Amino acid sequence: MIQREKKKTDSIKNPNVSPFADDGASLKFEATLRPQTLSEYIGQEDVKKNLIILIEAARKRHEPIEHILIHSPAGLGKTTLANIIANEVGANIKITSGPVLEKQGDLAAILTNLQNGDVLFIDEIHRLKPAVEEILYSAMEDFGIDLILGKGPSAKSMRLNLPKFTLIGATTKISMLSSPLRDRFGHIIKLNFYSIDEIKQIILRSAKILNCKINENAAHRLALSSRQTPRIANRLLRRTRDFADFNNAEIITLEIVEQSLKSLGVDELGLDNTDRNLISFIIQKFNGGPVGLNTLAAATSEEEQTIEDIYEPYLMQLGFLERTPRGRIATENAYKHLGLKWTKTHQDSLL
Repeated sequence: MIQREKKKTDSIKNPNVSPFADDGASLKFEATLRPQTLSEYIGQEDVKKNLIILIEAARKRHEPIEHILIHSPAGLGKTTLANIIANEVGANIKITSGPVLEKQGDLAAILTNLQNGDVLFIDEIHRLKPAVEEILYSAMEDFGIDLILGKGPSAKSMRLNLPKFTLIGATTKISMLSSPLRDRFGHIIKLNFYSIDEIKQIILRSAKILNCKINENAAHRLALSSRQTPRIANRLLRRTRDFADFNNAEIITLEIVEQSLKSLGVDELGLDNTDRNLISFIIQKFNGGPVGLNTLAAATSEEEQTIEDIYEPYLMQLGFLERTPRGRIATENAYKHLGLKWTKTHQDSLL
């Protein structure tokens, strides 16, 4: 997605300006497609209702909102939602990510520069180092941190008071968060995959922002191949727009969408060449499985974490892949999608 490692933190006083504006035109473009308010945010209706109550209640008490943990698969809008929350409460937001906070001092420097009511957004919060994570405990509960100055017998402890702030953490792996950290969040939000109609509405909205015309059928076809994920929907829309511009088409039609998706190797379910290669490898090389993750990674030249985090969730959601204690197994649906024959004998061999 966005490479936040280039900057440990950034803040936005104007919610209409990307916090990553200095990182290039592509990041500016990404920010323009992001909704700025809950009213613009499409989908996740239950989440929006609860956030409206949370924000309005905190506003009436004249208090910052409680700490929020957002978890979901990649691309469903965790960063977008964090920016919307900050915008709705009229707060500045400072953005960082777990991997770049290498030392306690890195996080302490950010916390001590916060103002009252600020929002601190930590992406990939599950990747915080234990020593860094420990600073958050007192910061979240008591709005203070304890620092050790010096070493050995002469070391001294110093308490620093912090302004009342709101921490918003985002993770794709909530199970990797320690219980002490997870329990300190007042609200835990799970973002679900979007419906086809919601993805279609996102595509139509993005097309207006990009000043490109797309008809309803074309938007629906793009939605079908977007893996129920807004980030992928916007990426496919951009590539389709490139295809339309190259062919001097004034409007994106169903025919143009079909041609562009075919050139990208994306089928009607949103599977790309890598997805199909993973399934084909399990079926053709291991008779449908089971096969271990490390074997899959070695055979497909993909990292284990990439397969586990990016490809497997959607394949499992489609019912094409199963995880078992013995390894990964391709299902009957996967055989049918690839046009391969599934037999009862093979099914019995997997049980």
